[in-house]
Amino acid sequence: MTHATRPDPAAIPAAEELLARWIGLDPDTVGSASIARAVRTRMEALGVGDPAAAVERAARDVGERDRLVEEVVVGESWFFRDPQVFTFVTRFAATLAALPGRAPIRILSAPCAGGEEPSSLAIGLLEAGLAPGQFTIDAIDISHAALARAQAGRYSANAFRNADCSFRERWFRREGQTSVLDEAIRQQVRFAWGNLLDGGFVAEALDTGRGPYDIVFCRNLLIYLTAEARARAEAALDRLTAPDGLLVLGAAEPPILKGDWIPAGGSAIFALRRGIRAPAGPVVRRQAPIQRPTPPQAARARPEPRAETPVAGPTPPAAARSLDDVLREAGALANARRVSDALTLCAAHARESGPAPALFFMMGMLHQSAGDLDRAEGCFHKTLYLDATHDEALLALALLAAQRGDAAMAEKYRQSAARTLARKAAP
Repeated sequence: MTHATRPDPAAIPAAEELLARWIGLDPDTVGSASIARAVRTRMEALGVGDPAAAVERAARDVGERDRLVEEVVVGESWFFRDPQVFTFVTRFAATLAALPGRAPIRILSAPCAGGEEPSSLAIGLLEAGLAPGQFTIDAIDISHAALARAQAGRYSANAFRNADCSFRERWFRREGQTSVLDEAIRQQVRFAWGNLLDGGFVAEALDTGRGPYDIVFCRNLLIYLTAEARARAEAALDRLTAPDGLLVLGAAEPPILKGDWIPAGGSAIFALRRGIRAPAGPVVRRQAPIQRPTPPQAARARPEPRAETPVAGPTPPAAARSLDDVLREAGALANARRVSDALTLCAAHARESGPAPALFFMMGMLHQSAGDLDRAEGCFHKTLYLDATHDEALLALALLAAQRGDAAMAEKYRQSAARTLARKAAP
């Protein structure tokens, strides 16, 4: 149909507006030419020569709208894309799963494309020793075609691009040029159609108890969204991520978020945790500095850094404020991306009012958010020197040990945290 090969340019803005409203698409990220091709494809499929009629049909017909979306969305992925991310997330999940009485780890992959990402997570967790009942994975996408591919579990060589694809021999069977995913992995993932920008999806996930999630993968979605859609997506992610959960984004996406999120792991992990908050429990206070011998673990930590820029505003000396106030202010500074100022405040209070477990734990979290894992480890050891039952410091050390590849030490810290939590839970 030659009359359907060149859609009127006047129809393209209407299609762009529809896609922006429905899936938050920023047309500049895919280009008007791509949207024009999508409109042309739908015109030919519908047998209409008026591009405005094709767009109007999509605006009022949900099925046709979804078919237009199918022509635009980018659904390319492969197994264990960015392997270091999956290694970190697997260790994070294994640490949580080791806690006594822990409910199954809840994971969300949104969007999930053809299922490569959630299936990679399932493979990683099972190979890390988690039992099938210790985790659940929900995977959603707005593309019905992508979900059909994911549910079929059949992949071409294009889905295996890493240097190490040994997992392919363990979890797939060959059928000609196709690799078919093992049923044990397919049973771990629940695929469903879903739109992250749809408030109904978020409400249903929370109302049904499937969320909030301990781990949320939302990689390479935000970069395609308008500013307004990004804000809506962030609000959805904030609701869907558990208070102590992990949010995993694409490489370029952490700076996009505007809320109180802090880095988790190294710079190549692209994962975030919720903003630093002052500990909710009772705080151990000391009226005067107490001289203690330096523990061997902490002796390796370098001196705490001082900020180049002082805390702005006419604030009173650290010693004049309670530890609770200092912790709250340090958390606020960190969430405002002023980690150096927060560390200066904490270090001053430690010098003038004496050490406290909550203070050193806060400093460890601050160093970790800044990517200084050596100083973070030193602060967590100081926390335990003052309070050997500080389970959060034990878990933090377990994650750090796992991150540097010391599995034995990570397991030691996990077991210590488990015993501590068990004692605290005992009547």
